[in-house]
Amino acid sequence: MSNNDVMKKLRVALKLTDDEIIKIMELVNFRVTKTELGAIFRSDDHPNFKPCGDQFLRNFLNGLIIHKRGPLPPALQKADKA
Repeated sequence: MSNNDVMKKLRVALKLTDDEIIKIMELVNFRVTKTELGAIFRSDDHPNFKPCGDQFLRNFLNGLIIHKRGPLPPALQKADKA
């Protein structure tokens, strides 16, 4: 299963719109446009298809955690860095 398939399945399962995905990506300071999202969600035989990289998926998942749970409290952020 490719990263594109994972993104498509998460989008459907969580009923996310393009705007919501863009906002989730902004939570981790990762900018993405609607055009780039459209290229990721196209079928792999389409001329404008773009493979979803590991970095994109990782940032989306990290942003999704913040979106669902909220930001990490400051006390825990310091513990994670130590």
